[in-house]
Amino acid sequence: MARKYFGTDGIRGLTNADKMTAEMAMKVGMAAGKHFLRGDHRHRVVIGKDTRLSGYMLESALVAGFTSVGMDVVLLGPMPTPAVAMLTASMRADMGVMLSASHNPFFDNGIKLFGPDGYKLSDADEAAIEEGIDGHVDLAPAADIGRARRVDDAKGRYIHFAKTTFPHDLTLDGLKIVVDCANGAAYQVAPAALWELGADVIAIGVTPNGRNINDQVGSTAPLTLRETVVASGAHIGIALDGDADRLIVVDETGQIVDGDQLMATIASGWARQGRLRGGGLVATVMSNLGLERHLAAQGLGLVRTAVGDRYVLEKMRASGYNVGGEQSGHIILSDYATTGDGLVAALQVLAEVVRAGAPASEVLRRFEPLPQLLKNVRFSGGQPLENATVKSVIASAEAELTGKGRLLIRKSGTEPLIRVMAEGEDEKQVETVVDRIVEAVKAAA
Repeated sequence: MARKYFGTDGIRGLTNADKMTAEMAMKVGMAAGKHFLRGDHRHRVVIGKDTRLSGYMLESALVAGFTSVGMDVVLLGPMPTPAVAMLTASMRADMGVMLSASHNPFFDNGIKLFGPDGYKLSDADEAAIEEGIDGHVDLAPAADIGRARRVDDAKGRYIHFAKTTFPHDLTLDGLKIVVDCANGAAYQVAPAALWELGADVIAIGVTPNGRNINDQVGSTAPLTLRETVVASGAHIGIALDGDADRLIVVDETGQIVDGDQLMATIASGWARQGRLRGGGLVATVMSNLGLERHLAAQGLGLVRTAVGDRYVLEKMRASGYNVGGEQSGHIILSDYATTGDGLVAALQVLAEVVRAGAPASEVLRRFEPLPQLLKNVRFSGGQPLENATVKSVIASAEAELTGKGRLLIRKSGTEPLIRVMAEGEDEKQVETVVDRIVEAVKAAA
């Protein structure tokens, strides 16, 4: 059955419209809280958020919903998504919630839910919560209404955790690092963790005002980071997104290093140390064919999944892999975290740079990617991919790329977008194929 509210990464939408209203947040709190009221102990939910203006409103609504069904609430304030997942498990909470729309602009927001183990919810859990949102939820008796309290040392707990993932025999002494926190959830914790490990830190994207999250900063807008790295003579630049579960790196020359190259770097290093499990890594259908060839040359495999870090993690857990992620920079290192963690991934990349004693441009450029082009087409409704003309154009493109590349067309799970991606050895052919499909989709949208 198609999900009504949940997408590939929680519930997301335009604030005060669609699904992201205070009323909806309260209903989610009531339904999710009721679903996780299991056993006769005092129940607890951990709630974190990024720096969006709407976080105040939605946080308060969630508190009302959870407490109304008898669940106590622990408020963390602005914290990365992976920190919420980690603290949910370490505080023995029954569930965790992160308020964030990740890399989206400030006017969007989202609700991400975690179970007591710190992992994102199963399809069955989400289906049960959706049923509660649309149905009736019994409220707690007056004497059993939950309480809310704020934890002041949450940032320190996460910084300590992140530092423990960096090899104990290494330091960041002598490294000048620019870190771009996207004016988002990691604006305090990421610079602090790097500084405490010895780095000379230049922090940008650390002045959130509720409206500037991901605005010309962060992993999806790395121009300012590139300029700052080059101008300051830094050794490397690190860009996180609004909720800090995504990582993009810039080397000392200002060149962008995407998630494929970063996964290759980590996997190769871990394989050399005998730490890599599963004989390779897990990535999505979006990852470049160059990554697959690079791993194969080392005797390592690449398993592909549908787009979405939840599908990557499902495959990792099912098949025993400990490195996986997405080209966009969601990198999951299951030895340390239950979800993507941009800071922890960055520390593993930095460890490889320190060990190599070479410039980031040499250490992180692991393979030559094949030409790949992705374009998004926004649509207002309907099923443009079911249009006969669109189908015909796609079939023709697939035939043209047979044996030379590949084509991937999909609907976004979080936005009303059709994503058109082609990859192949002939860059001009890739551009032509994508443009032809994009025009057909636009005409049908």
